[in-house]
Amino acid sequence: MTSTASFFPTLQAPIYGGNAWRKPTKRCNCERRTHLSFTSTFNSLSNSPLSSVSFPTNSDSTAEPVRLQPLADSVQENFTETLDNSMNLQVPTRESCQRIFIQDPPWIASLFLKGLYKSVQKEVKLEFKEIEKRKYNLLRRRQIKAETEAWERMVEEYKELEREMCEKKLAPNLPYVKTLFLGWFEPLKQAIEKEQNTQRSKKQKAAFAPHIELLSADKMAVIVMYKMMGLLMVAQQDGCVQVVQAAVQIGGAIEQEVRIQSFLEKARSNQRTKIPADAQCLSKEKEILRKRVNGLIRRRRLKEVQKLLKKEEFKAWGRDTQAKLGSRLIELLIESAFIQPPVSQSADCPPDIRPAFWHRFKPVTKTPGQKIVKTYGVIECDPIVLAGLDRTAKHVLIPYIPMLVPPKKWKGYDKGGHLFLPSYVMRTHGSSRQQDAMKNISGKQMQKVFEALDMLGSTKWRVNRRVLSVVESIWAQGGNTAGLVDRKDVPIPEQPLGDLTEMQEWKWSVRKAKKINQELHSQRCDVELKLSVARKMRDEEGFYYPHNLDFRGRAYPMHPHLNHLSSDLCRGVLEFAEGRPLGKSGLHWLKIHLANLYAGGVEKLSYDRRLAFVDDHLDSIFDSASNPVNGNRWWLTAEDPFQCLAACINLSEALKSSSPHTVISHLPIHQDGSCNGLQHYAALGRDTFEAAAVNLVAGEKPADVYTEIAARVHNIMIRDGNKDPATNPNALLAKILIDQVDRKLVKQTVMTSVYGVTYVGAREQIKKRLEEKGLISDDRLLFRAACYAAKVTLAALGEIFEAARGIMSWLGDCAKVIAADNQPVRWTTPLGLPVVQPYYKSERHLIRTSLQVLALRREGNSVDVRKHRTAFPPNFVHSLDGSHMMLTALACRDAGLRFAGVHDSFWTHACDVDQMNVILRETFVELYNMPVLESLLEGFETTYPGLTFPSLPDRGDFDLREVLNSPYFFN
Repeated sequence: MTSTASFFPTLQAPIYGGNAWRKPTKRCNCERRTHLSFTSTFNSLSNSPLSSVSFPTNSDSTAEPVRLQPLADSVQENFTETLDNSMNLQVPTRESCQRIFIQDPPWIASLFLKGLYKSVQKEVKLEFKEIEKRKYNLLRRRQIKAETEAWERMVEEYKELEREMCEKKLAPNLPYVKTLFLGWFEPLKQAIEKEQNTQRSKKQKAAFAPHIELLSADKMAVIVMYKMMGLLMVAQQDGCVQVVQAAVQIGGAIEQEVRIQSFLEKARSNQRTKIPADAQCLSKEKEILRKRVNGLIRRRRLKEVQKLLKKEEFKAWGRDTQAKLGSRLIELLIESAFIQPPVSQSADCPPDIRPAFWHRFKPVTKTPGQKIVKTYGVIECDPIVLAGLDRTAKHVLIPYIPMLVPPKKWKGYDKGGHLFLPSYVMRTHGSSRQQDAMKNISGKQMQKVFEALDMLGSTKWRVNRRVLSVVESIWAQGGNTAGLVDRKDVPIPEQPLGDLTEMQEWKWSVRKAKKINQELHSQRCDVELKLSVARKMRDEEGFYYPHNLDFRGRAYPMHPHLNHLSSDLCRGVLEFAEGRPLGKSGLHWLKIHLANLYAGGVEKLSYDRRLAFVDDHLDSIFDSASNPVNGNRWWLTAEDPFQCLAACINLSEALKSSSPHTVISHLPIHQDGSCNGLQHYAALGRDTFEAAAVNLVAGEKPADVYTEIAARVHNIMIRDGNKDPATNPNALLAKILIDQVDRKLVKQTVMTSVYGVTYVGAREQIKKRLEEKGLISDDRLLFRAACYAAKVTLAALGEIFEAARGIMSWLGDCAKVIAADNQPVRWTTPLGLPVVQPYYKSERHLIRTSLQVLALRREGNSVDVRKHRTAFPPNFVHSLDGSHMMLTALACRDAGLRFAGVHDSFWTHACDVDQMNVILRETFVELYNMPVLESLLEGFETTYPGLTFPSLPDRGDFDLREVLNSPYFFN
């Protein structure tokens, strides 16, 4: 770096502001000297728009102006000292001089220049803020367009394509899905226009008539096409979607667009009528705005829209209206959409034009031997449409992408999040009682919750382009690598010519293959949607995810496809937009993070051994970073391959740098809880043994509860396997399973046991793991083995976590007391969030539509006692882990850290992991130093005064402060 002194040439002009000026005598006729005038600008901002500064000389001087570079931040400390040294001038003292300069003491010049520097620095900062403001306003306008004009843009695109096709007499070269939409757009638009005209002229109008008028036919056509195809992409059934689901979702999408357009139209009307009346009082404000940046007047207009939104009461249509309108629009789509398969016959044959969709009824699946007593309506699409959708799903419109500007701060139930899209702080799924509880709570009580959601929403993300390019390369080659789904279907077995037994086996294998292909289709469409969003956001400097809550108080990003709560693919493609230098501790944590992502048992080693693992594989890590597709591809052997690849790239950059600690890292480093649900139960029960089992106590390496349970399960099976199969039917199953018991087999069941997993749930989890191993080919034997393994696993769990089971039972008993009185279980989280369990016996409600009679479910008045009892323990623990995450987010905000949370996994920059680790331990201790169970019981006794509740369970004497010194509590 250039030295500070080099910025200052020899001074040859007086410094105005402190020096005395003496009139020249007439006796001397000497040459005149000048000094440099220090009226120039110093800038401490390295990224300032001011690239250089000019120092003008005295007006009488003929010297060229000297241009100086702005001072860097590191120079500021020595700024005054350097100026003092530069001003120690040798002034001529000849008596014949016309002018004599008296130099001020250095401290006077220092004070003057210090004041000048601060003044100019303030101006530069203001100018920098102005530039940032203009940039923000530009992004804000784009965000508003994305929220309010998504469907309008698609309408204009299809109109333009139609014009191009008519003018050039050629079909445009489009992806298959868009070609279909182009063919359907005009017929569907005309059908909707005809329906609108018919409803206008009818005396007895349909129930949906007032609502079908509220949106233009072309926009409605685009919404219907895209929503239907979107539902088919994620359908759980083979190429079909239930009529009820499709009708309600299409009707809901129409309602949301009507709501947005209504707001905007009223905003324009409000603008036309309000501005002239207010012109006089706003003239001064307008004058100020004009002087700042172009476009601020328009921004003021948008504020008017927001004011309008706050005052506007939009009456919700309800599911009945949505279903009736949606059903009629689906019917019009069926009548208007046709396809023509590729010509495979002779040219003399007429073209095969057939409907793209049709409506039919499917039987409700029953066990063999039972009669079919119920059917349900579905919309099916032609297999050709489904196949084309599979190939070109990325071209299906995703109308609402992550936000380009920070979300609005939450201030109420429906005030916050998106700028104009309807946003709600809690996902109540239609539970009126939970909605009422949220709407009636004071903002002051919810302040911490709102601030925590704002903190999560303020984290700026960007796309990791290097990882995305690798994903796209693998996907283009057919997938089936790094966890990506295979882009090819499994073959359907050919029909045999054998006996009846072979035919039955063939039918079974065909059903199985079709089911697998159906799952593959959904997974492929899901990958395409994620990649579509990543491609859209690839070139953005950054974007944001507004967050809201489920009814238990767990936070989720509001964008459904590409987000950090999703799969390894999404997490690998996303990174923090803000980068921070690694620092010494950051390099340490980056290596540990890479080891954790590689997993395979490495994540359960001590920190030192994890670091050694990474150091031992540096050659593979460097190869993975530099040649991920065609190299030795070590990263593919990781459990989280794309995240591992991102870590390999970052670590490779750091270690190949001459100064690794200064390398900028954008990678989020994870710190994960150790079976976090059991950690919360251990803290509630203060049981020392259970606390040690889940790393609330310091140890030389992480305690692994999953390995402990697997060992107990293995011992039980050895014991059972030695028994006589004639008297003990489990003996044979135990012998089959002994060699298959490992940590992975029991992990999911152990993890979900504290969240209320049932025996059936545990059986299905273990059955899936056994299927993955592929050592049991007979389906009946596989089912029996899964049943046995589930019982043994749950028994082993009960032996270890007895205190946790006691608290779970107490919570369930309290819920049963409340629900038996036909009241829902209510409680308030430690952060003040009101929670109401939404479990009511639903009532079936029939509505007649133009397509079929639809059976809608709505919340009844009788509580579901069994569901309240079984769901309360896991829901309560979820509300506590959500509280811990939000407390940590608030503390990280106060400490200046960037933070992202995935329930029991907390993320920050590598250089800040040490600080976050201190914070998350302190907030956990803070949370459980509160009388959590006592407050819950007191709340129950206050809310339900006529009911009697069981006494609190016994608790141990574990000292919570030990958590502060436990290195593997989160690791």
